[in-house]
Amino acid sequence: MSKRYEIATFGGGCFWYMVKPFISHQGIKCVTVGYTGGCTKNPRHEEVCSGITGHIEVVQVIFDPELLSYEILLELFWQHIDPTDSNGQFTDRGSAFKPAIFCHSEHQRRLAYNSKVRLNNSGIFSKPIVAEILDAGQFYPAEESHQDFYKRQPEQYQRYYIDSGRQHFLEKHWNLVYSS
Repeated sequence: MSKRYEIATFGGGCFWYMVKPFISHQGIKCVTVGYTGGCTKNPRHEEVCSGITGHIEVVQVIFDPELLSYEILLELFWQHIDPTDSNGQFTDRGSAFKPAIFCHSEHQRRLAYNSKVRLNNSGIFSKPIVAEILDAGQFYPAEESHQDFYKRQPEQYQRYYIDSGRQHFLEKHWNLVYSS
């Protein structure tokens, strides 16, 4: 395994539901939930969710590019969000939950842009792809109570995953079947 890890950062609504799609893949060192994109230093969850900080809930993925490409991470990202909704994801509404790709290099920006164009041209969605592609900035890990939520609160995770509409959307558009 190489020692040269890279960082990928994605906003896809409630960050609890963006960990599991990434964590099980070979080449992933860790996935941390947190906040980025705003102006407040060391924001707290309540502040971010209120929209006053300008931050977005995100997952930061540390990965080995020799084992898992950034292009695969982009595919996983697209397949776990509604890329046509700029005002949140599923029942999580507001700027803190909008879909975004935060690029850590020009190479990531180019790959993200190309993947967005391909998805927009694919015909999978009848509305345009509106997820933003932004420069990565300061990342603030979320409070410990939000890390690994799917493991610590599996029943609540599953219930919200279904009740939020995320499960139905992913099944309809990506043929992804939920597994707990």
